[in-house]
Amino acid sequence: MHKIFIDGQAGTTGIKIHQYLEGRDDLEILEIAAPDRKDERVKYDLVNEADLVILCLPDEPAKRTVKLAANSKARMLDASTAHRVDREWIYGLPELKTGTGARQRDAIISANKVSNPGCYPTGFLLAIRPLVASGILNPDTALTISAVSGYTGGGRGMIERYEARAKSHPDSLWYSRPYALPMNHKHVPEMKYYAGLSIAPMFLPSVGHFPQGMLVSTPLSETWLRKKVTPAEVSTLLAEAYADEECIRVHEANDESALEQGQLEPQANNDTNQVDLFVFGTKAQILLIARLDNLGKGAAGAAVQNLNLMLGIPEFTGISTK
Repeated sequence: MHKIFIDGQAGTTGIKIHQYLEGRDDLEILEIAAPDRKDERVKYDLVNEADLVILCLPDEPAKRTVKLAANSKARMLDASTAHRVDREWIYGLPELKTGTGARQRDAIISANKVSNPGCYPTGFLLAIRPLVASGILNPDTALTISAVSGYTGGGRGMIERYEARAKSHPDSLWYSRPYALPMNHKHVPEMKYYAGLSIAPMFLPSVGHFPQGMLVSTPLSETWLRKKVTPAEVSTLLAEAYADEECIRVHEANDESALEQGQLEPQANNDTNQVDLFVFGTKAQILLIARLDNLGKGAAGAAVQNLNLMLGIPEFTGISTK
């Protein structure tokens, strides 16, 4: 039986991962008492007892736990942003193709240190990376990403604010509120790096007044493309890229059946690891949209998927792909 320690088990992602893992008979979850969560002596003992440590912490505390584990046998899975573009860590997006054409999955299986992807980058990269890799999209393009996420993506403080607002002002909710307006969102470096872009994309995130769910949208102009393609051709390219991927569903171009009176629902994949990829538009203007659960494939579900791969367990044990 594999021993797992979740460092940061009281946070939003940590709680969700614990929910995914509890009750599994192939894992033992090592618990830390609330008063000991910042006691490095107690944490050191747990890290050294574990086969795999999942870090659900802010960046600096995550780095401190990694130092604690320097001489342990424990493998590390970091859900923070601290190591996502660190060359010593493997990026934990199994479906992504590497420069050699292999899947990232192969590197995750044998890795000692895996960095779980961000929720927004997961949607963006799955949609954009195949176009850059195929040579269709110029990597020097200054892309713009528009995205909306459920408020659980902001952690406990944001959850409390939004839930309080729903109780105090049920007729005046915070339907969509943009943030990271100084253009310094922490997910941009991994978006640029793993998409293979030479220019950091302009990222415009917002929070909707719903708990979970996410839409990540990237428009493309025909002037940015090295080869003129139709939405149908882009949809075919994505379908071929992910033909064997259980978590990813590529829709036909301009799929009206996926819409509700012309609108796209961000919460349709909640509590799953499913990612829907949509292609809308014309030959002159193409819009790519990824839909996923910010707490599922965007965080905790992805962590469980990576944990399974690292431990040699069937990849989707304990998580739903549909």
